[in-house]
Amino acid sequence: MSSLRVLLADDHALVRAGMRALLGELPGIEVVAETGDGREALRLVRERKPDIALLDISMPELNGLEVVGRIAHDHPNTRVIMVSMHGDDESVRRALVAGAAGYLLKNSDRRELELALRAVARGDTWLTPSLTKRVVATYTQGASPDAVLTPRQREVLQLVAEGHSNKEIASRLNVALKTVETHRTELMDRLGIHGVASLVRYAIQVGLVRPEV
Repeated sequence: MSSLRVLLADDHALVRAGMRALLGELPGIEVVAETGDGREALRLVRERKPDIALLDISMPELNGLEVVGRIAHDHPNTRVIMVSMHGDDESVRRALVAGAAGYLLKNSDRRELELALRAVARGDTWLTPSLTKRVVATYTQGASPDAVLTPRQREVLQLVAEGHSNKEIASRLNVALKTVETHRTELMDRLGIHGVASLVRYAIQVGLVRPEV
């Protein structure tokens, strides 16, 4: 039987090292790539074609929820398990809506990691057991508030919240400065939010970026 090929994406190097060590103890599991950057994760999925991607939600450049949505659309043969410290209903539901096949908390043990990988590999969905009961009801309630934004608007929102100027965002996304300004205006109008500080607070609230500690 061929090995299950896995990609790791988490912006904390120590977390990746711990995950890699755990995966190394599991038979038939091969880590084929790892990164701490959401945009790089997409490139690696495209190039390495892993069977499963283990993604954190909060990553620079492109958060895990955006990454899983793009993987689900563009690379359906790669299934995604979100691995997060956030165990609230909304974070889990948003991950599932985006296309994740599983959701693990970072305090999960080796046995649960293996169960999640095997379940997702055979086409099932896996949720950390402590989350399952209360998430099901939340998951069926429809789209989250920021679903009114387009993927590009959410991308601009994250980069604004990370402190990038409009000019820097235009360069990163390879679009015109005017285009960024338009996206920024439209996302503020849709959310009813005005001012960078309010955008940052919103981005933190919905998990696009981490609060500074």
